[in-house]
Amino acid sequence: MKTRLQTSLGQQLVLTPQLQQAIKLLQMSTTELELEIAQAVESNPLLDWSDSSDEGAGVDKDGSSEDAGGDNDAPPDNAESSGDDWAPAELDWSSGGSGGSFDDDDDNGSAAERVAETETLADHLLWQLHLTHLSKRDRSIGAALIDSLEDDGYLREPLSAIAEALLPAIHAGEEEILTVLHQIQRFDPVGVAARSLGECLQLQLDVLPADTPCLALARQVAAGPLEQLPRSGVTGLAQQLKQPLAEVETAVALLRSLDPRPGTQIAPLAQDTYVVPDVVVWRQNGIWRAALAAHAGPKLVIHRGYEQMIRRCGDADAGYLRGQLQEARWLLKGLQARGETLLRVVRSLIQQQAGFLEFGEQALRPLTLREIAAELGLHESTVSRAIARKHVRTPRGTLPLRAFFASGIDTDGGGEASSTAIQAMIRRLIDDENPRKPLSDAKLADLLKSSGIPVARRTVAKYREAMNISASHERVRIV
Repeated sequence: MKTRLQTSLGQQLVLTPQLQQAIKLLQMSTTELELEIAQAVESNPLLDWSDSSDEGAGVDKDGSSEDAGGDNDAPPDNAESSGDDWAPAELDWSSGGSGGSFDDDDDNGSAAERVAETETLADHLLWQLHLTHLSKRDRSIGAALIDSLEDDGYLREPLSAIAEALLPAIHAGEEEILTVLHQIQRFDPVGVAARSLGECLQLQLDVLPADTPCLALARQVAAGPLEQLPRSGVTGLAQQLKQPLAEVETAVALLRSLDPRPGTQIAPLAQDTYVVPDVVVWRQNGIWRAALAAHAGPKLVIHRGYEQMIRRCGDADAGYLRGQLQEARWLLKGLQARGETLLRVVRSLIQQQAGFLEFGEQALRPLTLREIAAELGLHESTVSRAIARKHVRTPRGTLPLRAFFASGIDTDGGGEASSTAIQAMIRRLIDDENPRKPLSDAKLADLLKSSGIPVARRTVAKYREAMNISASHERVRIV
């Protein structure tokens, strides 16, 4: 029994930092990833940049690939030649590199679409809120809760204060607000909207695999004697809980591996940050395909010289190099997992939104994080991290992956129309209107209803204002 617990403890202490690093890498943008990798190469002598001429240098002894970010499904050289294929000349596809490389420095690309959007924690949470199936009332409550969160992601305002802030528009009791709060606590980053450190850690424990060593004990510690840990220590905690010391050590190590300030994971990028597409999407033989961009996954390998030096060094130096070697392998495997997860998500998105890629926003179907997560067998927070600050180069330009998601409205035909598609229809109707007699919001609503999309005049006004389109009386033009 003791040996098994010690083994479990050892595994937990090794695997938890690896899992933490994988999560961190997954939610990074390409720009952030490049900086993280550059710092890792500078600080770890066992890491080195891969030369394009080194074909087999990126394979470790255990057979695992160390060439991070590669993908064999690259855009073909003749992608522009077939009439059925969609890879416009302005994309300037090239075949170099196994990661689906392309020349992104073309003059035809829009500089505006290459500037990264500035996203705050509130923006990130509100976007997820609008993708849920909550009622309009619950979304208003959710928006008030999100507005009350602090930068570290905690809700320190009492629910009674939230109820007062909703007045007079909404009269909600604390129980109703708490129900919506529980929904927000399922958003990414995991642990957000917690009211205490213990609740924050419990939310993160809830998404871990059920076979995680000492998971139940970690929940018990987070729910109760967590605040006593600095005073009593692990030994005192084990005595208080009447649990074996080894198990309590494993539970505490698990808790320490979690993020006590999840809100800081979503930090706004500098406004002058440029977009580097992570994935390339093109159509070949009528099928939409995706591959990692060549520069989206910097190529790293293990430095063979330092690796061989481990056998000739003294115990102290060899121990240091072994530790650096383990960290290097973790980073390489984390980069590989990041690329694989990102590609799985993007391929699912282009399958679901093929109409959007081909016909534009009016063909964007309603799609939520939950649907993609269910299809891929992932947690919603994993999908959210995978698309955060990620961009894809398509024949329609460089788009954020968030653009592939949209909330929906039921249509008269029994289907759903996304809010983005409805906005595109409104914009098209306004573009085609008589400038001497512009369409009012009520008329626009009637035209949409005749197309099978029942929307209220107020909804039309909301969408029109979201697109920065003036009211009908301000659009009158004498031609």
